[in-house]
Amino acid sequence: MTYAVSTIRPAGRPRKKRLTHAAIEPWLYLSPAIVLLVVVLLVPLIIGISYSFRKFSAFKSEYVGLGQYDAMLSDQVLGQALVNTLWWTVASLLFQFFLGLGLALLLDKPFIGRKFVQAVVFLPWAVPSFLSGLTWAWLFNPIIGPLPHWLFALGLKAEPTNVLSDPATAMWGPIIANIWFGIPFFAITLLAALKSIPSELHEAAAIDGASPWQRFTKVTLPFLAPTIVITVMLRTIWIATFADLIFVMTEGGPAGSTSTVPVYIYVSAFKSLDKGYASAVAVLLLVLLIAYAIALIAIRRLLVRHV
Repeated sequence: MTYAVSTIRPAGRPRKKRLTHAAIEPWLYLSPAIVLLVVVLLVPLIIGISYSFRKFSAFKSEYVGLGQYDAMLSDQVLGQALVNTLWWTVASLLFQFFLGLGLALLLDKPFIGRKFVQAVVFLPWAVPSFLSGLTWAWLFNPIIGPLPHWLFALGLKAEPTNVLSDPATAMWGPIIANIWFGIPFFAITLLAALKSIPSELHEAAAIDGASPWQRFTKVTLPFLAPTIVITVMLRTIWIATFADLIFVMTEGGPAGSTSTVPVYIYVSAFKSLDKGYASAVAVLLLVLLIAYAIALIAIRRLLVRHV
């Protein structure tokens, strides 16, 4: 009589292998992106922070510890650059947001020629920032541009002079160019958020007798609030670190009236050849923007919780 003896294997080992494979497999798929982020973002960040503790000369560098950060405390040019950055960021952001929101609300309604208007509205976002700055610099030039003559005709200026050459008005040139450049970002993102709001909510509010303003404040705005917080945070960071338009139009002048922190970093690193000090200023800007982002994310969590 023959008996078949089956070999009983422990079930724990294959299951453990499957769990290990399941835990490792997602990281294998993510590894190319992780390597790219480390090489492109993390490594330059570490190198830049390390530069902020050194002082560079023509042929050598030396470790100075917190010396570069101590120098920033008495740097009046940096203080003016911080004020200019705040003015540049807040003014650009407010106009971009409200004009972009208005365009999003307009494009959310059906009307004749809406596709054409959408194409025109979104066009500035596709134009390279260098070309935008060059075009607006030409427009503000009283010899070849129309804007100074229009301002003179409207009585806003005593004579058709270049706005960019006057320290009192020079910052408004890049701000206007940046407003034109950044409106499409808010228009696109807020229009997408408007499309996600159920139409039944507006219909129910209208049936209950809510006015258009009440429907906007009680229905539309609460649904837009999380998107608004994220778009405002991203756009603020982009504007605060954006130096292309200013450098093309004014190079930080006249008399430093348009010199923002990114422009000051560029001038310190590539014109003054002081890479250590430029890195320290960049670290300061990074810390300020991280604190701002943390505050905005906390506000967004509160808004999402109450929507």
